[in-house]
Formats: sequence, structure tokens, C-alpha cells
Amino acid sequence: MMDECFHEKDYLVSRRIYSNRVFDQVHERRDQEIQSLRERLSKTCRCPDKWAVQKIKGLLPIVDWLPKYPVKQWLPSDVVSGVTTGLVCCLQGVAYALLASVAPVYGLYSAFFPILTYFVLGTSRHISVGPFPVTCLMVGSVVLTLAPDEHFLRSVNITAMNETETDERLMEVDVEAREAQRIMVACTMTMLVGLFQVAMGLMQVGFLVRYLSDPLVGGFTTAAAFHVFISQIKTILSVPTHNHNGFFSIAYTLMDVGRNINQTNIADLIAGLLTIFIVMAVKEINTKFQHKIPLPIPIEVIVTVIACAISHVMDLKSQFGASIVHSLPRGFAPAQPPNIALLGNILGSSFSTAVVGYAVAVSVAKVYAAKHDYTVDGNQELIAFGVSNIFGGCLSSFVASTALSRTAVQESTGGKSQVAGIISALMVMIVILALGPFLQPLQKSVLAAIVIANLKGMFMQISEVPVLWRQNRTDCLIWIATCLASIMLGLDVGLLAGLVFEMATVVVRTQFPSCASLGNVPNTDIYKNMKDYKKIDEIPGIKIFKCKSPIYFANIDYFKEKLKDEVGFDAVRVFKKRSKALKKIHRLIKKGKLQVTENGLIPVASLGVENKAFENEQGSPGLEKGPDSEVKVQVDWRSELPVDVSVPRVHIHSLVVDFSAVSFLDVVAAKSLKLVVKEFIRIGVSVYIAGCDGELVRRMEALSFFDEEVTRDLLFLSVHDAILFIQLETSSGNEQDLLAEKILQLQDDKEPLPFTEDEELIETYDNQHLAIHGLSN
Repeated sequence: MMDECFHEKDYLVSRRIYSNRVFDQVHERRDQEIQSLRERLSKTCRCPDKWAVQKIKGLLPIVDWLPKYPVKQWLPSDVVSGVTTGLVCCLQGVAYALLASVAPVYGLYSAFFPILTYFVLGTSRHISVGPFPVTCLMVGSVVLTLAPDEHFLRSVNITAMNETETDERLMEVDVEAREAQRIMVACTMTMLVGLFQVAMGLMQVGFLVRYLSDPLVGGFTTAAAFHVFISQIKTILSVPTHNHNGFFSIAYTLMDVGRNINQTNIADLIAGLLTIFIVMAVKEINTKFQHKIPLPIPIEVIVTVIACAISHVMDLKSQFGASIVHSLPRGFAPAQPPNIALLGNILGSSFSTAVVGYAVAVSVAKVYAAKHDYTVDGNQELIAFGVSNIFGGCLSSFVASTALSRTAVQESTGGKSQVAGIISALMVMIVILALGPFLQPLQKSVLAAIVIANLKGMFMQISEVPVLWRQNRTDCLIWIATCLASIMLGLDVGLLAGLVFEMATVVVRTQFPSCASLGNVPNTDIYKNMKDYKKIDEIPGIKIFKCKSPIYFANIDYFKEKLKDEVGFDAVRVFKKRSKALKKIHRLIKKGKLQVTENGLIPVASLGVENKAFENEQGSPGLEKGPDSEVKVQVDWRSELPVDVSVPRVHIHSLVVDFSAVSFLDVVAAKSLKLVVKEFIRIGVSVYIAGCDGELVRRMEALSFFDEEVTRDLLFLSVHDAILFIQLETSSGNEQDLLAEKILQLQDDKEPLPFTEDEELIETYDNQHLAIHGLSN
């Protein structure tokens, strides 16, 4: 009962007690409408013109947004943003080509072609499409595996006294053949990545990227940053190393660098270190004063121009042996078909690269879409990036995604739409057609330094680990496991290992769900975990059990164990012990050693009655005989029994199972749960299930959960409805009668149940348990 004096924010609800059946009847539950395929197709085809327009706009988003483009408001900002982003695209394209282990000019192609198709097919207005360090490195690992330097060694020709001799002891790398093969591998892999992405987009499986959680992506990209950093150390030092990839490739690369550290080129090292310092310092200034500076300082462009001028004037290659870009030819390479023979070797790597590239791009796209209040279609993004990669792969490009730093530049400089992307592509085209040769004196160490300087954001993710540990330790372990696996095992295997670990944590969390015994907040309909609060009461004779997880084949046994722990007894064991005690009681009554009285079972010796006389007695109170001379006995299991059988005490008369947090039941769980309900009923404990939503009830009906013994009447709308119903039944005395009937369920209504049938019933229970797990004969 509620207090007489109410607080102004208190409320009082007066309604009837609802079971699910009564609630459905009162409020007229609707049957679920299931449309056939024919009905759905006819509904779709009622307005073919409207349907066609929607499909065209879905596949070609440019048809929808370009006619609405506000030229006066957006074009000036897009031009400024496109020019600025285009300069960054050029330099990052050339720099990231080093990660893909192909010639720098192909990086320019990769910064140009994908933008053209994404402009037509993409749904994000702000991301800058092009090379991304992680995907470039994943491509590079495949390239180095399938086209290492060792495959292109040739003997050196020595000219002496007008004769040319071949010295087989001296070998050199056939650079032209190597570069041709490497770009073939990169382009074939890019096309396969695109095919995977288009296929996933057409199958509407963009939701699969949700399995790549933020902790997993964070750990993976941080590991990728380590790989990128180590791969660029050898370029900054300009020392020879072997090509390593796969398991422990970082360790092997560091060992090679350590062995050849004495061959470091000082000019490249100084240029690289200065570039890293200057670029990172100016980027900090851009970040700190971003609201005061109209445009971020294009430090990569400035550093590149200065480095090119210094290298050209001082002739660093000839004077100091510096490693330079050397060749950036004007114009575009001719289109070429993929090498089908390579597909079998790059299948797994291509799929993982497709997933990573899409996951990163769509994550960045959604961030800026939320910031500027528009939506991004995940499945259309798959198609857009897939077509871009197929198109780029045919034209000597490698995998395209988006770079976080480049997208930030495009958005921060005022970019409003993909018109800025097209203008940035025009800037890249100008470099390809006219300005490429001016970058030929540029030192590769400067490009490597630009790559490393842009890794800061990825490395800073490490600072999130302590915060993640405090927030959710499971997510923190996913981050750490993915990062370590990707560092030690390589990016493709590491991503798979991280994904498996993440799925394992989900399975563990559902296989061992949180279960609790609930108590009532006095005078309310609120029920909370007994372990969490002091001022809540457990209702005498009633146990309230809650499971906070879907119940399925993997966790049903754990569910039953937790239920057994919470109620304090095993219903099956109680039933078997009671049956054994009844058998002994029947035997003692037959022998005349026990007498049934109004006060219960009393040993005959304590009454001073001879056994023989007792056996001949026909009218003893409380004693009935059936046709098979079996005695019908009512036993108070709470009192001390006159036989030496230890029967576990059952201190409750009702069990309420709260299913408000259960969203799913499978076949095995439904069978096991039904058996559990019957086990409790057979020992006199009423079972009620509360909080099931309509979908779960329909699921239980489909799984044949209900029968003559387990009816829909045990379902209640809420825990409080079930508790009030139990209390009303108990107070009216009906509950006591019901308990007595259930205790005597070993017998028929008219005839006593022979004990041999009790044994068969126990055996039936055991067989039911085995049948659920497929172990019965």
C-alpha cells in the first residue's frame, strides 16, 4: 500500500492485474501480418515511375544533389577547398606510393581516378577519396610477397677491350621488369578489392562493417601506424633491407636496419628528420589556431617545394648519393587488364583490404555527415568505392579509401560538396600532365617523413587505452589484442585474429549472462537486484529470478545452474528424493510400522499399537487404499520425515522468472526451459514468466513451448503483476490447495499412482534431458 501523504512528484497507478492472456484479450492483440513475395512485389510495382526514380537516385546520388547545388553560396568555398586539398593529394599520393611499393607516379593516378567515379556515386559530401596509409601498406605487403627483388635479378654485363662479358657472380635488379610486375599485382588486387565491395553493396551487406567495433578499428589502425613507421625508417635512413611481410615482419625489418645502420645516408637522414619536425610543428600550429587562421598552412607543399629546390641546386644525388624520386613521367599510363593468374594468391588479402578500406571511409563519412546534418548510405558507399577501385585498377591505380588528414583539410577549408573533390582532382591532373618532372629531384626521405608526420593522429589513439580500461575492460582487451596481433602477425591476419577475439568476447558475454535475484522496493512496483541495494525486501515464499541475455543453446545450461544457485535447490534432485522417501513410507505403512493420522505420519511403536492389529485396521484416519492396495499419503515435506532419506528443503512456493531483458529463445533453450518449468511444478512450486514482449511470446508459441501443463496462463505482463497474482491466490487459500495438488501429482485424480510408475516418471525425466542434447538412444 502507498503512504497516505504523497510527495508532489509521487504518482499512483490503479489498474487490474494483467496476465499476457488477459492483456491480449482486453486490448485486442493484432495478428502479425505476413505478406507473401507476390504481395510485396505487387505493392512495389504499383508506382513503377516513382520506384524507378528512387532507384536511379539511389544508384546515382549526383542526379539528386547536383541540380540542387547552390552555386553562389557553395562554389567559392569548394574552389578554395579543392585547390588546397588538391596540393595535399598530390604529395600524399606520391608519398603513399612508397607504402604500396610501386613507382611514385602511380600514387598520383590513385589520387586522381577514384575521385571521378566517387563524385557520381558517393553519398558523402566531405571525404577526400584517394590513397590511405593502411590500405596502401596492405597492398604493399602483397606486392612485396608476389614481386620481391629476388625474382628480378640478372647478371651484370662488363665491357672490357671492346668485348662484352657476362659475370654471373655479379647480379643486379631489373628495375623496369620489377616495376611492371609490381604495378600489375597492385592493379589486379585493386580491381579484386573493388569487385568485393560492389558485390557486398549489391547484396546490401553494408551492416557487416558494424562488426568492426571502434576498439577493434582503433587497435588495428594503431598497429598499422607502427607498420607504416617501421617501413619508412629504412627510407629515411636510406639503408638496404630485405622485403619482409607476414608474421614478425616488423622485427625482421628492424634487424635488417640494425645490421646496415652503418650505411645510413646522412643527407637523407637530415632531410627526413627536419621534415618530420617542421611538418609536425606547423600542424600543431594549424590545430591550435584553427579558428584564427582562415586557411591551414599547407606545410607539406611548402616543405616539398623547398626540398625539391635544395636537392636540384645542390645535386644531392650526385654529391651525397641521396635517394630521389628520379622518375615522374608526364601523362597517363595506358589501361591494362588484370592478371587473372594472380587472383588465387591475393583473394584473402583483397577481401580484408576491401573491408578495412570501406570501414575507415564510412566511419569518417558518418562523422562529417552527423556534423553537417545529412545522411550517408552505407550500401551505396560500398558500391561507390567498389566502382572507384575497379575503374582505378584498370588505369594503374592502387586501392582508394580516404585519409583522415586529407578529409580534415577539405572540410576545414570550407568544402561543401564533392565539387571540391573534383577541383582537387583537376589539381592532381595538372601535376600529372605538366608539373610531374619538377618533383623528380625530391628526396624519398622527405616523402617518408611526410608519411610519418601524418601518423600522429593514429599513434595518439594509444592514449585512449587507459580511458577505455576504465570505461569497459572487455573493449580495452579487444583494442590491445587486435593491436598486438596486427603488429606481430601482419595486418591481414591480425585483423582476422582481432575479429575472432571480438566475436569470442560477444559469445562469452552471452554464454555467461548476468543473472540476479530481485527484491521489491517496499510499497512500489519496482524490483531490483538484491546485491545492489540494502533497502529492498525479498518477498517471503517467492523467488524472483532475472536473466539479462538472450537464451540459446550455448547458455541454457549456465542459465539452469544460476537458477539452481539462486533458488537454493535442484528441482530434479528434490523430486527424486521425495519419490524415494514416498517409496519407503509406503513400504513402512504396508508393514504396519507407520500410521497415517490427522497429525501426519506417526510410527506405530510410539502409539503403543501392535503391528498385527494395525495391519488389520481398516478405518485409520488419513489412510486410504486404492484398488491395488497402494496407500494414498499426504506428506508435509517441511517437517521431519519418519524415514532416513534426506530430502532437500523447498523454502518457496512460487518462482517468477523475469524475461524483460530476454530477446531471443532458440529450439534447445525452449525445450530445456519447458522442462525446467515442469520440474518445479512437480515439486509444488508455481512458475510464472513475466515481462515477455509480443515477439518473444510468438517465438515461444512457434517453438511449441505451451501445452496442457505449461500454459499461457503462466505469462504475466510484468513482475509486479505476477507477484500480486501470487499474493492474492495465497491469501485466498487457493494457493495452498494448489500446492497440495501439485505435491500429489504422482497420483491420478481417482486412482493412486503405483510407485513403479514413479520410477518410470524419473526415467522419463532423465531421457528428456538427454533428448534435448541429442544424446538419447
